[in-house]
Amino acid sequence: MVFEKIKAIIVEELGKEPEEVELTTTFEALDADSLDLFQIINEIEDELDVKIESEDGLNTVQDLVTYVEKQLA
Repeated sequence: MVFEKIKAIIVEELGKEPEEVELTTTFEALDADSLDLFQIINEIEDELDVKIESEDGLNTVQDLVTYVEKQLA
């Protein structure tokens, strides 16, 4: 569930096709710069009611999903 929501946000924010966004996909591979990542994080915070303190260590979609799942636990 968390992955699907995050994936939808990434697809919308970056204008990517859903099949381009997998758990192992890096934000670099998605051509996401720091502003893109900031916007993605803001959307995730609003949508899932979590607080993401830092984007450090969030290199892949899996990193982001894992971080959010820990916040929701």
